[in-house]
Amino acid sequence: MSQGPRSGLAAVSSALLAMSRHLEVRDVLKTIVASARELLGAQYAALGVPDDHGGFAQFVVDGVSDAQWKAIGPLPRQHGILASMLREAKIERLADVRKDPRFEGWPSAHPDMSDFLGLPVKDGDEVIGALFLANKECPKPEGGCGFTEDDADLLGILAQHAAIALTNARLYERSRELTIAEERSRLAHELHDAVSQKLFSLRLTAQAAAALVDRDPSRAKGELQQVAVLAAEAADELRAAVVELRPAALDEDGLVATLRTQIQVLDRAHTARVTFGSCGVRALPSAQEEALLRVAQEALHNALRHSGAERVDVTLARRGSAAVLRVADDGSGFDPKAIRRAGRHLGLVSMRDRAGGVGGTLTVESAPGKGTTIELEVPGG
Repeated sequence: MSQGPRSGLAAVSSALLAMSRHLEVRDVLKTIVASARELLGAQYAALGVPDDHGGFAQFVVDGVSDAQWKAIGPLPRQHGILASMLREAKIERLADVRKDPRFEGWPSAHPDMSDFLGLPVKDGDEVIGALFLANKECPKPEGGCGFTEDDADLLGILAQHAAIALTNARLYERSRELTIAEERSRLAHELHDAVSQKLFSLRLTAQAAAALVDRDPSRAKGELQQVAVLAAEAADELRAAVVELRPAALDEDGLVATLRTQIQVLDRAHTARVTFGSCGVRALPSAQEEALLRVAQEALHNALRHSGAERVDVTLARRGSAAVLRVADDGSGFDPKAIRRAGRHLGLVSMRDRAGGVGGTLTVESAPGKGTTIELEVPGG
């Protein structure tokens, strides 16, 4: 390495911290590749995560423009040098990758590469990726490789930490998928209970109206008006559930607009007054925005379904360098300690898990007859 020991250690430390900062797998892969290319002074870097079908589930590059990457075409297959790294799980340091007998050529738009340094990324005995660099940006010895043994050692350290970061990111995504599946199951049960009741009442009311049409038209008219009311309520239940099932709106509209839309729907669907206000909140990382949205949804669900609240106020505001979500209702409230002793959580466990997953803090204030206030603070507002 051309850097001195102090600056070199600082650079490695920064790279490792950057890897551990991300929770999304794609973000982790990008950080690993960019850190490796910068630290070792290479023109190109890439990391491939193999699938079970001879290809790569994900393949991230650094040093190649978007236009170049598009022109290259489909993701590579597990062949040649890449296959060797995945299969034999050893470091490959080559003076000219094009002269290696395992080299099988590139697509026409692929950048030209010469010296090469690659190694597998392993989680225990399992190879979970292949990380490689090409074209060391330095004077090269005649017929030799620009990448040194020290470079190989440094890349090995990065690969070990990359395996940890990548495994953690995968675990996070799996846990989030499980949480989403649980939420969908809860919503399905809730939707079934709420809408089924409405539809059952609607059917009975319609039958009553049909029986009254001939002998008491006036009462039949009243029953038909009730049919219209029940149908509208069932439609509102469906709309509210559909909105909650579609966090993809975060990507299109952002957190503030998504919350405002959902709360407007809930305000129309329930007798309680539901309001929303925001002040000074900037765009946040996707994981933080989803955590804020899901906690707001859970808190609103509790307030509107269980507390008997007449008013629920939701605010999203900036507090220093943090974003703070506050959901306050004037409902019946509860004793948080008694809830825990009884084994009921009202979604508090899920909310605390979401807060912890993004480095946030959840605060719950409630007492019988005093309403409930739930506050989530996350960094980066």
